[in-house]
Amino acid sequence: MKETRTKLAEGVHLTCMPARKFKTDLLSAQFMTPIREETAAVQALLPAVLRRGCARCPDMGALGAELDRLYGAELDYTVRKKGERQCVGFVASLIDDAFTPGGEKLLEPVAELMGQVICDPAMKNGRFLPEYVDSERTNLVDAIRSILNDKRDYADLRLLQEMCAGEAYGVSRFGDEKTAEALTGEQVYGAYLKMISAAPLELFYCGGAEPARVADALSKALSVLPRTTVTPLPKTLRHTARPEALRITDAMDVTQGKLGMGFACGSDDFSALLMGNTLFGGSSNSKLFMNVREKLSLCYYASSQLHREKGVITVSSGIEFENFQQAYGEILIQLKAVQDGALDDWELEGARSTLCNAYATIGDSQGKLENFWLGRMASGREDTPEELAAGVRAVTPERIREAMGSVSLDTVYFLKGEEAGA
Repeated sequence: MKETRTKLAEGVHLTCMPARKFKTDLLSAQFMTPIREETAAVQALLPAVLRRGCARCPDMGALGAELDRLYGAELDYTVRKKGERQCVGFVASLIDDAFTPGGEKLLEPVAELMGQVICDPAMKNGRFLPEYVDSERTNLVDAIRSILNDKRDYADLRLLQEMCAGEAYGVSRFGDEKTAEALTGEQVYGAYLKMISAAPLELFYCGGAEPARVADALSKALSVLPRTTVTPLPKTLRHTARPEALRITDAMDVTQGKLGMGFACGSDDFSALLMGNTLFGGSSNSKLFMNVREKLSLCYYASSQLHREKGVITVSSGIEFENFQQAYGEILIQLKAVQDGALDDWELEGARSTLCNAYATIGDSQGKLENFWLGRMASGREDTPEELAAGVRAVTPERIREAMGSVSLDTVYFLKGEEAGA
């Protein structure tokens, strides 16, 4: 059976991904909102507070006991960023009916419990429990601060923040520390009411149950979900290339420099850009890895990523401070080689094989399937993994040259040591 998408209510859609090869089922509920600097933190805090308990299971102990009763089902909250969408919600894992000891059906009670966590949270005097809000706010602030501890992640985030300053794409999925620290229970509850009534809700199921049964279980579980006026998601705007590259340098107490480079893409030929990026720095056989890292030893790591929705390519690398100019220049040389079509047959087939294998293995993991289809819904794309693979197989060297020829340097970010030279 193929995937199906069904409308259950206003702004509520269910995507079923039939799969009988797994011993577990996956159930996901994801609210999608535009990611904004002023709302990202409170949106990230919401699912963590909701996960603390519902009216029937008012604390994590009671909730955990109920999940144990359902043969160790799991219910975790998620905070993800897909393009310029912030996706927050829950993912549940449960034993498939075919493998429960007594043939018990777990889909309905797990869906009901998820619905209660969303629609009937633990409350006191018509508001979230203050201790839950305070505790999860502390956890959120810690998560934001922890990004700074991983300098690679921090540099990648700073590159996007500078490259896409003033654009939603530059906002972190967790928001910023200052806003998170100042959040109040009233703000969190207000955001909750707005989310459950106005945010598009995408539901996903991967397992052996019939789609009609899944739709019935979720419709009942979410029957009290208020859906007043669902707010349509704004279209993601492509990044416009700067006439001259922006250059940003930060200094911190680090022993290894981080060089990030952002490039604007002027082509709409996604398959060709994907192949070009894979040849440039998107695999272990790429020019950045084979030449800049392995042959020249200019980087501890060097890779590139294509951000399809935004139309940009970013390069992430770790270098010695004194190698900045040489590494910077060599990265541009490798990009020029791809743009000029200086590609061997083994490079082309290696990149093609890497991408096609990645698409082929999406179906081997329920988590990968859910994440892929969530990204598809968030971006408004319609291509399946099979269609993406077919697109890659059809790409010619001429298309790669043309697409990558539209790529231009937009932003350079360098994280150096406090004592390092400029």
